[in-house]
Amino acid sequence: MFDVAIIGCGPVGAFAANLLGKSGLSVLVIEQEAHPYPLPRAVHLDHEMMRLFQSAGVIDRVAADMRDTEGHLHVGADHGVIRYMGTVGRARPYSWSNDYFFYQPELEQHLRDALDAYPRLSVRFGVGFEGLEQDGETVTLRLADGDRAQARYVIACDGARSAVRKALGIRLDDLDFEEPWLVVDAEVDGLVRFPDLWGVPPEADLQKLSVMMCDPRRPATIVPGRGNHRRWEFMLLPGEDDRAMMQPDKVAALVEPYLSGVPHKVVRAATYRFHGLIAERWRQGGVFLAGDAAHQTPPFFGQGMCHGLRDVANLAWKLELVLSGRAPDALLDTYQPERDPHVRAVISAAVGAGRYICMLDAQAAADRDSSMREAAKGAQHGTAADLIPPIAAGIVATDTPGAGERFIQPRVGDRLLDDVTGGGWRLFTRWPLARDQVTLIDPATLDDGGAIAAWLAARDVDAVLVRPDHYVFGTSRGAQGAADLVARRNALIAGTTPQEIAA
Repeated sequence: MFDVAIIGCGPVGAFAANLLGKSGLSVLVIEQEAHPYPLPRAVHLDHEMMRLFQSAGVIDRVAADMRDTEGHLHVGADHGVIRYMGTVGRARPYSWSNDYFFYQPELEQHLRDALDAYPRLSVRFGVGFEGLEQDGETVTLRLADGDRAQARYVIACDGARSAVRKALGIRLDDLDFEEPWLVVDAEVDGLVRFPDLWGVPPEADLQKLSVMMCDPRRPATIVPGRGNHRRWEFMLLPGEDDRAMMQPDKVAALVEPYLSGVPHKVVRAATYRFHGLIAERWRQGGVFLAGDAAHQTPPFFGQGMCHGLRDVANLAWKLELVLSGRAPDALLDTYQPERDPHVRAVISAAVGAGRYICMLDAQAAADRDSSMREAAKGAQHGTAADLIPPIAAGIVATDTPGAGERFIQPRVGDRLLDDVTGGGWRLFTRWPLARDQVTLIDPATLDDGGAIAAWLAARDVDAVLVRPDHYVFGTSRGAQGAADLVARRNALIAGTTPQEIAA
């Protein structure tokens, strides 16, 4: 009988196993494949994910294989810039670079290797999921080898075609976006060539940007990767056949403008349907959907895998509280109310970008370019991180300044904040309160260059309570306000109904 069973050991499932294993829970991981998929799929993550890897104790394993990059550039039909989401010179609120590219087989292997550190964690590779039953207290899993396993809770991290989601009969909410694209991965020994572009900001390095060519003749994306890995994504045009477009001669013709005279080797060419889909229910009994099992996004802002890692970071601390008897099962009902609006906002933004990226009408594309450039005049450009909204419902004091935001992680001397203060619930305040299931930290004692004091001052507060997943629970002023904030947190966790949470 395990505390938690995880179905699927891709990046999201392996990350979940590390987080839960680190918390001391007994965990079973089931993965039908014996080895990580040998070719790249996801390629991008952001600074928040690096902070989560730090929380899970795996950052030293994964950081060396990350390539920090500089954001996104969208180019119009006339090869002029229409949108720039660059990070050069921008703040690094978590002390990590804002964007990274990676090689998925390496990342998966690092996360799997880290699981050996947890004696209460069992992994069964090469064993598929067949079905499940629930009795209100236990989830019983039927496995492909004829065995059965029991757990109090199950997290389904088994991908877009999730067998668990199908077994539960959970439908997907279709955001009405489906476009066929050809994805080409290559090893490139040199610099990618770009057509003559205009309007590129002087600080933008095309070799370090994800460049979206919004060309109605053939929308395409050029993505840098770690080492010499590069990726192209080409939209298939009406009438083109998936299988025909994957043939070596077609692939060579598509990448030739970017690689003429540059030594390279194509390692994969595959067609995909880019979707905008969100599961109608993320929890059924003791089973939770996470990652692609719960939602699928077009890749235009590189947030697909990031969504899944945020999912399990949200679930992990709640499961630990419930399984340790310090919170009721109802706490877990806050998972979807917190994550669904969050995910929906970002997927909707990606779908919106996909609609203008995928325009195939030349006049409509010209009108798009003109209107987007006009809208950008005088406006400060944002980054992909700006797409992530605050948590607006659940375990959060929404009526306080800064509630639901992701809290900063400044450097404290030569270390990072989370490494100095530890994880869990942290109350940053100068008021000497009694500790009540939170770690009390006086910002004045931290050698952080005044970063936390500045964050508090910007919101006109003098206390901030931060959740284990680094989101702000709430803020307050005065000693009594700080005490009330902790009491409010305790009341919410200890038994508030989902209806009261939503209200």
